Amino acid sequence: MLVLFETPAGFALFKVLDEGKLSKVEDLWKDFASSDSARKVVELKAFNKFENTSDALSAATLLIDSKPSKGLRKFLQKHCDGETLAVADSKLGNAIKEKLKIDCVHNSAVMELMRGLRNQLTELMSGLASQDLGPMSLGLSHSLSRYKLKFSPEKVDTMIIQAIGLLDDLDKELNTYAMRVREWYGWHFPELTKIVADNIQYAKAVKLMGNRVNAANLDFSEILPEDVEAELKEAAVISMGTEVSDIDLLNIRELCDQVLALSEYRAQLYDYLRSRMNTIAPNLTALVGELVGARLIAHGGSLLNLAKQPGSTIQILGAEKALFRALKTKHSTPKYGLIYHASLIGQAAPKNKGKISRSLAAKTALAIRYDALGDGEDNSIGLESRVKLETRLRVLENKELGRSAGSTKGKPKIEMYEKDRKKGAGALTTPAKTYNPAADLVLPEATPKKTEVASKKRKHQEVEAVPPEEEATEEDREQENKKSKKKKKSKGTEESPAVDANGGKKKKNKETEEPPSAEADGEKKKKKKSKNQDTPVETDESSKKDKKKKKKKHADE
Repeated sequence: MLVLFETPAGFALFKVLDEGKLSKVEDLWKDFASSDSARKVVELKAFNKFENTSDALSAATLLIDSKPSKGLRKFLQKHCDGETLAVADSKLGNAIKEKLKIDCVHNSAVMELMRGLRNQLTELMSGLASQDLGPMSLGLSHSLSRYKLKFSPEKVDTMIIQAIGLLDDLDKELNTYAMRVREWYGWHFPELTKIVADNIQYAKAVKLMGNRVNAANLDFSEILPEDVEAELKEAAVISMGTEVSDIDLLNIRELCDQVLALSEYRAQLYDYLRSRMNTIAPNLTALVGELVGARLIAHGGSLLNLAKQPGSTIQILGAEKALFRALKTKHSTPKYGLIYHASLIGQAAPKNKGKISRSLAAKTALAIRYDALGDGEDNSIGLESRVKLETRLRVLENKELGRSAGSTKGKPKIEMYEKDRKKGAGALTTPAKTYNPAADLVLPEATPKKTEVASKKRKHQEVEAVPPEEEATEEDREQENKKSKKKKKSKGTEESPAVDANGGKKKKNKETEEPPSAEADGEKKKKKKSKNQDTPVETDESSKKDKKKKKKKHADE
């Protein structure tokens, strides 16, 4: 049996002299307690030395991925014909078995054997001193750590951070220079500022024209549209600007050259940033665009740091001042930060911007994590998320339209009345009912006195036409009314007794006293119900009745 052992200097093959000792794993460490006992167990058969540090690094990185290097394959084919190979990594053993057809072994006894070899490595290998092995292992470990930190040269997001920072600085400088050109040349040709709105076109026109007198003889078709060119030439003739010297125009043209050079470099930088964003974060770019995605990465520090943030943090990233101000003053917190400039939020109505920004932030967090930690390099997740968000935006807009049009969920359904319809056809079995204007009855307006008199007559008729069955009940009611009146009158006589002409109290004549009629009861009830609605007609009638009663009493006396 042969043992494959990896060292910083190269690959070593050891021959196991006594394979029976491998059966006793617990006592195997005793055989490697000294170099003499270790030489009785294993013996160095062959050694493959690395040529340089880069060769050692490439072999070590392949071993980390459980893959044999080209030099290792040649070494094993040369020395392992018909032998069993003991390896420290089972995946590496499977790869060697598939490619080289060499039987490989990996178990606890092999791991214990590797431990003993590592302990006595400098004694078992002649020419490899411990003072040389230390620096070699240290250099190889540093190289491996650098390799692990650098996942891929294409995934370096520091270039994006620098590019977007430079792009923002260029925009500021370009705007400053363009405003300076407009202000400087405006003394000579102030009308040109309103005619040409674009800064780049303005700089090109100024560079080509120089003095405004030359505008009539120049062709601006490559720079400006025809209507703008005609307006420029007309304004140049009647301009109210001051005259400038040739030295001033020379300096203005040099400033125009600077503006044009900065604009060209900005276009190149934007193309570079777009290509880098599509390579490093394709899903993020598909969702929010190159500029917004690059600003998010720059604000987060790196793509990996941004992947650790939740969707709620990504939503307000860039609005930290507004957030802390809102928390301090107990106002509403901001709904969006840098993500506000994404095209999806720009398409939404003001009412729906908060909802779309929250949904977009959640999808953006997933896209960033896939870009930072995933193996795929396509933008399928970003495109799918964008389609879902666009659908969500359309749904929200249709809901708003539905509310304004009245097509809400709770709208009642209109059902057809099928009672009078035939089963086969849609015609009615009976003719449809129409409105009959002849059935209308309009009553003339009556005066309040006539209506009261008519109502009283009806009541008299009702009292007279009472059936014999109900007479007893009417009599009982009259007796109860009499009793209640007697009580009231007795109270009144106690308070203010009536004095007769002879000085004595008047005696009530029960015979002459008329029984209370149903009309009086009805009137009393009406008066109790509506005290504030008494009419002058009612008071007149009541006074007439009192006078009649007094006359009857005097006649009886």
